[in-house]
Amino acid sequence: MENTRALGRSGIQVSALGFGCWAIGGEHHTPDGQPLGWGRVDDEESIRAVRRALDLGVTFFDTADSYGTGHSERVLGRALGKRRGDVVVATKWGNVFDETTRTLTGRDDSPAYARRALTASLRRLDTDYVDLYQLHIADADPERALRLRETCEDFVREGLIRAYAWSTDDPSRAALFAEGKHCAAVQHAANVLRDAPELFALAERRELTSIVRSPLAMGLLTGRHAGRPRPEPGDIRSRPPAWLPGFGDGSGADPEWLARVEALRDVLTADGRTLAQGALGWLWARSPRAVPIPGFRSVAQAEENAGALARGPLTAAQLAEVDRILGRRTATV
Repeated sequence: MENTRALGRSGIQVSALGFGCWAIGGEHHTPDGQPLGWGRVDDEESIRAVRRALDLGVTFFDTADSYGTGHSERVLGRALGKRRGDVVVATKWGNVFDETTRTLTGRDDSPAYARRALTASLRRLDTDYVDLYQLHIADADPERALRLRETCEDFVREGLIRAYAWSTDDPSRAALFAEGKHCAAVQHAANVLRDAPELFALAERRELTSIVRSPLAMGLLTGRHAGRPRPEPGDIRSRPPAWLPGFGDGSGADPEWLARVEALRDVLTADGRTLAQGALGWLWARSPRAVPIPGFRSVAQAEENAGALARGPLTAAQLAEVDRILGRRTATV
């Protein structure tokens, strides 16, 4: 497998595997205490993990200003340091937050806020440009999103960003942004347990990159939830919101979801892969435009995820076997 991908039509090259930086942002929450992070983190370990990923060939890092209410961007900026020019950095905007209390307080889809948010992200990341800037309001009004698309074109002309995208699971909204000259991608959820055929097809049709979030199903596809351990307080999985499947009432992973993972274990771990590496390999087999962005909080996780690059995509036969096990039609882009 080629270990690099073109980022849509932008001319930017990224590693076929990116790293998602949500988890390294640490704890943050809604005003009523709903956790939005993945629990406690060790910043020094996060920095070591980013640098280890770089050494292993990962050159694409995806964060957002709201992850840890700015903390993820700060940690990523520290970790990259003088190697900033060796990587492609993506961040997102649209959520409003209070850094002092680590609270998400609302959202703002105005062009004026987009500029303020970008200025703040550049400062936290310690850089003078962002490679990919992404709208982080999945259900933003399409008419207002058109104005934001034009604002992003302004940012490109000013040299503040190189390309832009929308983080949304709605194909019609993603298609709206795709009409912009410098739109390079759509970020959407997908994994071996939950396919996204319309979005993969859109990416192929519009020559976009599918930046795939939740490629390991919020950890279910790592195998670490097999014993149904209760997520720690401060972890979003301890009080899962409606949009987060697989964790029920927060007392542990849903047995039905775990049963599906176990049914897939043999095919995903064939050829010496770990379960997580097999899940990433499924995405590469599913679409040549897929760039999965698994999360990480440790050097060990970085090494395991980056190890998937050497294994590459599943075979066509393995892809068909996954569909047979899950009782769905074999997917095509």
